[in-house]
Amino acid sequence: MKYEPVSDEIIRSERVDFAYEKIRLSNGLTVLVAPMKGYRTANAAYATAFGSVDQRFVLDGEEISLPAGVAHFLEHKMFESEEGDAFDRYAETGANANAYTGFERTCYVFGASDRVDESLDILLDTVSHPWFTEATVAKEQGIIGQEIRMYEDSPDWRLMFSVFDCLYFNCPLKQDIAGSVESIAKITPQLLYTCTRAFYNPSNMVLAVAGNITRDQVLAALGRADLPQGGAAVQKLPASEPEQIRERGATVEMAVSRPVLGLGFKERPRPAAERLRWEIMADLLGELLIGDITPLYRRLYDEGLVNSGFSTDVFIGEGYFCILFSGETRDPGAVRAALLDEIARLRREGIRQEDFELCRNLLYGEAVGGFESAESVAGALASLALRGEDLFAELELLATLTVEDLEGALKELLDEGRSATVLLRPAQSEDNGGCGCEKSEGEA
Repeated sequence: MKYEPVSDEIIRSERVDFAYEKIRLSNGLTVLVAPMKGYRTANAAYATAFGSVDQRFVLDGEEISLPAGVAHFLEHKMFESEEGDAFDRYAETGANANAYTGFERTCYVFGASDRVDESLDILLDTVSHPWFTEATVAKEQGIIGQEIRMYEDSPDWRLMFSVFDCLYFNCPLKQDIAGSVESIAKITPQLLYTCTRAFYNPSNMVLAVAGNITRDQVLAALGRADLPQGGAAVQKLPASEPEQIRERGATVEMAVSRPVLGLGFKERPRPAAERLRWEIMADLLGELLIGDITPLYRRLYDEGLVNSGFSTDVFIGEGYFCILFSGETRDPGAVRAALLDEIARLRREGIRQEDFELCRNLLYGEAVGGFESAESVAGALASLALRGEDLFAELELLATLTVEDLEGALKELLDEGRSATVLLRPAQSEDNGGCGCEKSEGEA
């Protein structure tokens, strides 16, 4: 084949009786194959370590700055070619294809029960042969502009980025993944080609396939594909970010039926090798504080202050680490105060062993459940590999974490002085629900 394996290993976990093969090809591509007996469908994920926060980098000695939204714009455009739209080709094989852009990655996926080999050929061809013109870029600017306006009407989306905007001065995390109408207007075909050369090269990508698939099928598809032979030298340049927050909070009026509270904490960024561990500990703390099995959640729920949609989200990557509590509430001030009081109580009294084990077992069970879906396995394989982790890293961390580890993390996390509160309130309302927001005097 064109791209010979230079390393090949089987990675196995006895905890879930699951194994997959990791192959490194001569062109730098990492290939992950997880055959799953008894499954009729196969799922594939072809991912690159290029997301919305990657806005500055050095390519072949030249520093390049991107307008917000390029990674997402590129995701849309990669489905087009001179021969037509890739979705039309997938329709002929019966595959269900999609793509998504996150803060640090872009992923192209499909699921199929028949003609899997042909769908693999389409996936590899689509992502390997970019085609951009002035006319097609201009057309896409109009389409994505409409998408940006649609997201502006989403309360959850608006809340999240409003919190980020309060917490961060310079970090691109605060900018919408799709960018703005003004930023995407600066995108040109030449800029898109520069980004594909920098990030859509095999050494920066992962191909993960799971389900009704074999190693030989995947390697045969790679043998038929015309992939780049190697990558250009690229160095990402994260934005400089001070420790303090930019603002203590904000209030936004929009078309919501009830107020929506967002309480975000700006944490100290962590080295790449430590991020998964800190992400899991932050997730555990969220469950312990206001997961739906906790006394605090039950009290707030019974009093009608929160509903089942109240959640905790953790965002961690190069140059950022944020924990966000959010959801609808008729009294944002009361919910915010209750959360802060519970954080203080856990710091003061410690975490009970039985509470820790209950929450840890809950997250462990959810992680194990992911191994029952070929789609989940393929996505997790690709995502974790781009982070330098194997598929079983989360299970191992959850199994070995102790209550002392979590109490140590709590000493470092969830400091009210590094928090910001955002309130979405119904338009025309005169009552802000008592969110207790105030602006910070800090400057960059």
